[in-house]
Amino acid sequence: MSGVGSIEKALRIAPPDRLVETLDAYLSATHGTKFSTVWLADYRTTTLSPSGIDMSDTVGDQLAPATRAFASQEPVQEAREGQALARLYLPVTAWGERVGVLSVGLDADRLPAERPRLEELADAFAIALAAAYRRTDRYHIDRRRTGRLTMAAEMQWDLLPARGFEQPGLKFAGQLEPAYAVCGDHFDWSINGDWLTVTALNGMGTGLEAAMLTTLAVNAMRNARRSIPAGQSSPGDLADQAVLAADAIFSQYGGARHLATLLLSLNASTGELRMIDAGSPRMVLVRGGQVRDMPLDPQLPLGMFGDTRYVEERTNLQPGDRLFILSDGVHAAARPNEPTFGERELSRAIRSTRLQPPAEAVSSVMRSLRDYHAGTEFADDAVIICLDWSPRADP
Repeated sequence: MSGVGSIEKALRIAPPDRLVETLDAYLSATHGTKFSTVWLADYRTTTLSPSGIDMSDTVGDQLAPATRAFASQEPVQEAREGQALARLYLPVTAWGERVGVLSVGLDADRLPAERPRLEELADAFAIALAAAYRRTDRYHIDRRRTGRLTMAAEMQWDLLPARGFEQPGLKFAGQLEPAYAVCGDHFDWSINGDWLTVTALNGMGTGLEAAMLTTLAVNAMRNARRSIPAGQSSPGDLADQAVLAADAIFSQYGGARHLATLLLSLNASTGELRMIDAGSPRMVLVRGGQVRDMPLDPQLPLGMFGDTRYVEERTNLQPGDRLFILSDGVHAAARPNEPTFGERELSRAIRSTRLQPPAEAVSSVMRSLRDYHAGTEFADDAVIICLDWSPRADP
């Protein structure tokens, strides 16, 4: 037996820290590959590292085509005329989150027949890798070869469900920076039936205290979101989530610490958008090529006062709309004696992403922010989220 079903079984029974070796052995025995390399993206999604292999001449020449496959999310094939060995680079993506790239080498004459099956195997491997990620440290270590995470960043990244999601009509991606030292800024999301729920948090303070405040808020909102009565597919009342989180923070800190938060729920079928601006990060709408702020009614940050109540706002997105959510570390980023990034560069950076999918759009805006800082460290955490919506096509 060969194919997706058998590789899924092989990965399922393999130890979680041996998935790469299990895949390599399966590819060699079943598809005749001469080598395979799994490349994992770092926390900035700007660099790929081969899992379990030190960068050397044996894999260094694969980095450029692997990076192209990761950026384009399309297979990259290298089969030169007259050469017996062909190389294929396949995106490894789980439910829309870009994890890395699988590169394989095989006889050039076998490539046309094997390529469709190898693409399916890369998809199956991505799901297995996502499941294994919380069961071993190996892939965490592979991802941070370019830098060590601070303790606060460790907490923040471990709290994050994933950096992207895709389904028909809906694409979502986000990024935290500085990736290896992020403190309190964060985002969370969940898909339940037709509803995508997103929260963006602009954390107060720095270091471990900020990370602990954010951890409390995220888990309080998750607790509210997951307390939906059986059989009810709606994400629940956003106001209930905000109230529970606000009460939890106030009971812990007595108003001395609070959290600016934006809560969103989007119906993926209808485009209905529910929102609460609790002193929130900024939201920008891209519609028909035009970039404009989405002003919301400001409400109190979570945890500032006891017994705070919140009110949802509602609107409807139009087909093809794109939303950006930006913490103040993005739109209010400043350099001495210069306009802020939001005043000078933000709209132009967002407009330049109109042909890019959300994951690439987020990376592009973040690169513009790094360029604005001219190589200096960010003075504040930065969160960028991009969300695209269009009606689902009829089955």
